[in-house]
Amino acid sequence: MSAEPMPQAFTAATPAPADMVPQAPLTYSRATRPGGDPEAMIRQYLPLVRRIAWHVHGSMSTIVEVEDLVQIGLVALVEAVGQAAEQGAQFRAYLQTRLRGAMIDELRRQATSTRGAMRRRRQYHAAIATLTAQTGRPPEEAAVARELGVSVEKLRADYVTAEAVRFEAIDDIYSDDLPWFADDTPDAFEQLAESDLRDTLIAAIGALPEREALVVQLFYVEELNLEEIGRVLGVGAARVCQIKAAAHGRLKKALAKKI
Repeated sequence: MSAEPMPQAFTAATPAPADMVPQAPLTYSRATRPGGDPEAMIRQYLPLVRRIAWHVHGSMSTIVEVEDLVQIGLVALVEAVGQAAEQGAQFRAYLQTRLRGAMIDELRRQATSTRGAMRRRRQYHAAIATLTAQTGRPPEEAAVARELGVSVEKLRADYVTAEAVRFEAIDDIYSDDLPWFADDTPDAFEQLAESDLRDTLIAAIGALPEREALVVQLFYVEELNLEEIGRVLGVGAARVCQIKAAAHGRLKKALAKKI
């Protein structure tokens, strides 16, 4: 094929109308990608992210905050925008599946209960909502069990206890007034009182007669029984019991004076 112009090919051509001929000089620029501007697409589909996040949060879980689901959806949106050119007209349907899948995967990673437990939990709350709407008051266990078609024992064992474990930051729930954060360590006054009482008990034991002090030593420190102590002292177990009772009486009197 010749590269030379062929003037005869245009001899019969007619000029184009003046209004169709561009007046400005022709310029060329790089073609835009089929997917469009990524930032504009992110702004366009942000409401879709929030709508799906609220739907997943309301229908599947209250363990993860809805704003956390929105953040997960934003990450998935940014990743999906890179696939917009390949998806073409099906991008919105692809994006919906991608967003919902990312949120559900995150819920599964953070799940603290099995799927069966989550299903029973949903059934339990749905039964309570239905009965409450019918009667206008919270239902009793027997009514909920009838609604679910199970016994009260099974309701307590498999449905009421199906609530998932919820983890919260200690800084969000800590309070000095809450009993489960209270310190059970004795305060200074209690420690001082206990120290004085111990000193009194030691002094009272030291003031016991020799045989009574020996019985106390063998019984509470050496952990011998009455018969073994009797063999040490050369007496019967009944006599050892009498000596121990006398020692207890003296110690109680000494402590009573201190208290």
